[in-house]
Amino acid sequence: MADKVLVVGKFFPSVVEQLGQVFELMVLEERSQLETTDDSELTDVIGIATHGWAPVELIDRLPALKLISSFGVGYDGVAADYAATKGIIVTHTPNVLNDDVANTTIALILTTMRRIVEQDRYLRDGKWKSQGNAPLTRSIRGKTVGIVGLGRIGEAIAEKLSVFKCRTVYHSRNEKTGVPYDYYGNLVEMAGDCDVLIAITPGGPATDKLINREVMEALGPEGTLINVARGTVVDEVELVKALADGRLGAAGLDVFEQEPHVPEELFAMDNVVLTPHVASATWETRQAMADLVVENLITFGRDGSVVSPVPECASLV
Repeated sequence: MADKVLVVGKFFPSVVEQLGQVFELMVLEERSQLETTDDSELTDVIGIATHGWAPVELIDRLPALKLISSFGVGYDGVAADYAATKGIIVTHTPNVLNDDVANTTIALILTTMRRIVEQDRYLRDGKWKSQGNAPLTRSIRGKTVGIVGLGRIGEAIAEKLSVFKCRTVYHSRNEKTGVPYDYYGNLVEMAGDCDVLIAITPGGPATDKLINREVMEALGPEGTLINVARGTVVDEVELVKALADGRLGAAGLDVFEQEPHVPEELFAMDNVVLTPHVASATWETRQAMADLVVENLITFGRDGSVVSPVPECASLV
C-alpha cells in the first residue's frame, strides 16, 4: 500500500496529479474540514502538503507524520521548532520566487513614489483638463534605500536597485560578509538615513512589530515604507496613525496583519499603494513553488532526502 499524504488547501491541479501517482492522497481544500475528520483517518499520514500552515494541534493528530512540505518561503504558520523535536522535517519553497518578489518590490517603490495610482485617477476624473498638470512626484534615482532582512530576496532587490543608482544599506540580526552594502546594527539609525525602507524579513515572534513608531518617525515625512515581508513585521496601528498625521510620507503594502482584512483608513489615502499579498503571484513562480512542494514529498518518499528544508530542521537531513 502506498504511503498516505494529506493535502490541505487549494493547490494547482498538477500537485494533486503528481502526488497521486506516488501516494495515497487525502485532499481537504479547506482547513475547516479537519474539524469533522475522524482521527482514525489521519493515523497513517506520513506527509503534508500545506500553504504555510501546520500548527502543533495538527501535528499531534498525525502520529505517523514524517514530513511537512510547505508552499511559500515563509512558514511562520508551521510549528517548525516543535516538528523538529519530534523528528519531523519541514520544507519550504525558497529561491524560486526571489525574482518576482523583488520585481514587485521595485514596482511598489515606483508606484508609491511616483504616485502612479493617484495620477491614473487624476486623469480619469478629468482633472488634467480642468486643473492642469498633476502635482510633481519623487524620483527613485540616487535615493538611499534600507533593506530590513538581507536574505536571498533582499539581495535580489538590492541588485535591481543598482539600476537606479541607489545607495543600498541593510539591517539584519548579523552583518553579512561579501556584500557591497553598508550594514546598520541599529534599525532606527538606518531608517533615519533612508529615503525608502523595505521590509523583507521573516515573520514570527522575533520580528513582531519590528518596524514600530520610532522607526517610522525616523524614516520621516518624506520617507516611504514598503512591506513585502509579513504584516506582523510592521505595527499596523502606528502605521495608519503615522500616515494620517504626516509623520510618515508614504507606504506601499503587499501584506497586512489580519489578512484579508485591511485597515479601511488606508483606502482613502493617496500616499498609499495596496496590493493583496501578490508579490510572488505569477503563474510561472507559483507553478515553480508548487513543483517544489511536490519534489520535496516525492524525494522524501523515495530515499528520505529533501530539497529545501527549513533551518530548524537542517540537522534532520
